Amino acid sequence: MTSTDKFDIIADNDLQEMKTSLEQGDLCKATEAIRKSLDDIDNTHLTIAVTGETGAGKSTFINAIRGLDDDDEGAAKTGVVECTAKPTPYTHPNYKKVTFWDLPGVGTANFQPKEYLEKVNFRQYDFFIIMASERFRLNNAELAKEIQAMGKKFYFVRSKIDADLYASQKRKKKTYNEESILKEIRDNCVQNLCELGIKEPRVFLLSCLELDKYDFNLMQETLEKELSSNKRHVFLLSLPTISMPILMKKKDALQSQIWKLATLSCAVAAVPIPGLSVMCDITILVTAMNEYRKTFGLDPDSLRTLANKLGMDYGELKSVIKSPLVLQELNKEVLKTLLARGAAGALMFTEYALSTIPIVGTFAAGAISFGITYKMLQNFLKEIAEDAVRVLRKALELAV
Repeated sequence: MTSTDKFDIIADNDLQEMKTSLEQGDLCKATEAIRKSLDDIDNTHLTIAVTGETGAGKSTFINAIRGLDDDDEGAAKTGVVECTAKPTPYTHPNYKKVTFWDLPGVGTANFQPKEYLEKVNFRQYDFFIIMASERFRLNNAELAKEIQAMGKKFYFVRSKIDADLYASQKRKKKTYNEESILKEIRDNCVQNLCELGIKEPRVFLLSCLELDKYDFNLMQETLEKELSSNKRHVFLLSLPTISMPILMKKKDALQSQIWKLATLSCAVAAVPIPGLSVMCDITILVTAMNEYRKTFGLDPDSLRTLANKLGMDYGELKSVIKSPLVLQELNKEVLKTLLARGAAGALMFTEYALSTIPIVGTFAAGAISFGITYKMLQNFLKEIAEDAVRVLRKALELAV
């Protein structure tokens, strides 16, 4: 095994992006471009409108996709009657630049879609989710056509699928087949919307009470493809970690940013000011590691909330986490110790940087700093993702 094998070398696509950035200019220019790329993600706002008829479950959906129960602090108000008299924003508890807007119901007899969209300030939303708990009606279709005419995207969500399946199971004890019933509901929704003038409508079947089931992953994949890169990144990280595919995509999204953070560390190390590189590395590591914990829901607050939802002791849930760093407070002193330990291993990366990565390899201190930051973030991300898998499996086990 070579020294670089131990290092778990950068993925080919990330390496190519890195080489392209650095080959276009000197380290300083490349670093500014990378810093701007990271800042653009940090400053990206995602604004999602949720509308539909009264009783379709709009508020419950907004709570569920933010990882909240209906009675949690900051949850959207829910009830058997329309609870939303005017557009109401709900920010994500961990990602403040992600906002879901609960819009008033569209089920009134004198509903006018154009006037409705102007009233709710349609221009501010990135896309619309139109919800129905039974069949999609003329108001839903007229609203969709008006949204499309105004240059915005929309998606249909047929909610409360769990209730439909439960009712079918009660009525068809001998012939009940979940797959065929879901197909029947989906086909009926599509046919109904086509008859109302919507061409090739996309309908997702969801249960807001069991968000990990049915079409949620399909809806997430569809939105992921159609959002711009920065909004896609923010949307993915903000999703509740309720399935293995989402967890793995979160890991990949965070992984793709590590080389950028390591390059910033490299650039600072090239500046001959004693102590500057160490402080920069600590800041980068603390910020990124805390971001990883928040993204996977493994920060203390998120773990306590999950333990309460599962009806289990917080200490019992913590016990499935194996990495001591995941639960440890990441302060300045801890990171200094970790940096000192990581320096020796990162020296192996210098040879790789010299032979593979232009400009970075020309600065010995920079290559070492790059290696330390890259290695530590890579290792921590690997460990926390593995812990997130263990926590998810525990949650799914208890939910059965």
